[in-house]
Amino acid sequence: MMMAVLGVFISVALILGTANAASLGAVSTEGGMVQGNSNNVGLFRWVDVFLGIPFAAPPGRLAKPVAHPGWDGVLKANDYGPRCMQLNIVGKDVLGSEDCLYLNIWVPQGRSVSTNLPVMVFIYGGGFLMGGGQGANFLNNYLYDGQEIADRGNVIVVTFNYRVGALGFLSSGDADAPGNYGLWDQHAAISWVHRNIRSFGGNPENITIFGESAGAASVNFQILSPKNKGLIRRAISQSGVALCPWAVNRNPRKSAEEIAKKVGCPTDSGMVACLKRTDPKTVTLAGNVDFATSPSDPIVHKLALSPVIDGDFLPDEPEKLFVNAADIDYIAGVNDMDGHIFATLDVPSINNAMASTSVEDVRALAISLSKDRGQEAGIATYQEYTVNLGSNPSDKDVKKTVVDIETDYIFLVPTQAALYLHTDHAKTARTYSYLFSEPSRMPIFPLWMGADHADDLQFVFGKPFTTPLGYFPRHRDASRYMIAYWTNFAQTGNPNKGESSVPATWPEFAGTGHKYLDIHGDMNKNSVKQMLRTRKVYYWTTVFASYPTVKKN
Repeated sequence: MMMAVLGVFISVALILGTANAASLGAVSTEGGMVQGNSNNVGLFRWVDVFLGIPFAAPPGRLAKPVAHPGWDGVLKANDYGPRCMQLNIVGKDVLGSEDCLYLNIWVPQGRSVSTNLPVMVFIYGGGFLMGGGQGANFLNNYLYDGQEIADRGNVIVVTFNYRVGALGFLSSGDADAPGNYGLWDQHAAISWVHRNIRSFGGNPENITIFGESAGAASVNFQILSPKNKGLIRRAISQSGVALCPWAVNRNPRKSAEEIAKKVGCPTDSGMVACLKRTDPKTVTLAGNVDFATSPSDPIVHKLALSPVIDGDFLPDEPEKLFVNAADIDYIAGVNDMDGHIFATLDVPSINNAMASTSVEDVRALAISLSKDRGQEAGIATYQEYTVNLGSNPSDKDVKKTVVDIETDYIFLVPTQAALYLHTDHAKTARTYSYLFSEPSRMPIFPLWMGADHADDLQFVFGKPFTTPLGYFPRHRDASRYMIAYWTNFAQTGNPNKGESSVPATWPEFAGTGHKYLDIHGDMNKNSVKQMLRTRKVYYWTTVFASYPTVKKN
């Protein structure tokens, strides 16, 4: 009898809750009216979802984005827009469309319609070659669905598409095709949010941009560019900054000419005009990456389609632009084994328990990663990473050394350098550093494995809550903590203060010890640590950097 009464009570409560649903309904934007859906996510809690709103017109080929002309009537914003044209996951075919500049918005609602909420704008990764604002999809469960962050953190979440691959980042190195079209798309989306988000209940003066991998480097580029002055209040870079060795293409003309040759275009003054006339799928395919890698030919040196110093969006070297972020609060961090995915490509024996990895592989990798500074620097790198291995190291220690080298060189050291630069140039801005160390959930990985590249995304986007059967309670804790820190930071500029409680007080990076937060599913006050891999940071930024750069032909 008691259960029956309780059931009736819950049914009535849900009916009343739905009847009192706060929802935006149709919203007026600069392009016209948009109508989304309202999702009930709990008692007196809803999230309004708008998918596929155009933030710019279909872009011209190798041209900056321009304003959308608008539409008549009410746009039904119920489905994601197409991804931007890109290579598929194996690099053998093309998917997506040139008409791809769309964004998606999640707005949390209580009993009354929300106003003046913080706004979090996400930029996806994918090596500047692939990706989309909805992320990977399994049974309609999209990775970058913003509902959990919006509901749990009481923030508006925005995701969007930007051009990638040849159509997003090919540059002739001159005025014919300056490049950075993908960065201009990101800027156009951020600008659109700044102009329109008040209509959705957001505060345009409190926008936080966050991203992962190439998206994290993009976040850094956006706060360094003078084009975004006054648009961005805070930023979070997860596993990537503008200083990463893969983030800037130093010889874009070479990459453009290689693509031109593949598609039958000249490499003289007529190159760009020819590329613009060529079928865009053909141009996209020609921007493929050669995944035949080895310790002496690592994958990180093959990622050529990336941002360039164009004298416009990026007027100078990234390290010289941090003054533009002097009033932008910044969180930056890495996963403790971010380089594992790259190490697996370069040294396939890493994940094979039956195959050993030789110290010679470590030597070849150290020398190839150091090639810009010459053989002597390469040997110094090898010695730095093997000094404690001894004469007869275990296979596990050799494999971990490979992962350490790639993690440090590709992600960790550049991120630490960016944190130092941000702190050095800060006026009102605060700086925070983290290490994400919740071990990978991939059963095929070695037992010593930590957090691989992109492992953090499922936790930031709340997947342990949306698909609970795939996770343990500690994963839900890790997800809860990340969402709390990220959304508190978006609200107040301080990850410890906001609507959500946190398991440990995260100190600022500036000051003695250069403290950082070790984020995982079992956190307490001991999760605050200091001097993250200081010896290796010193090696790469000081010792290695002291070797003269090798002149290239």
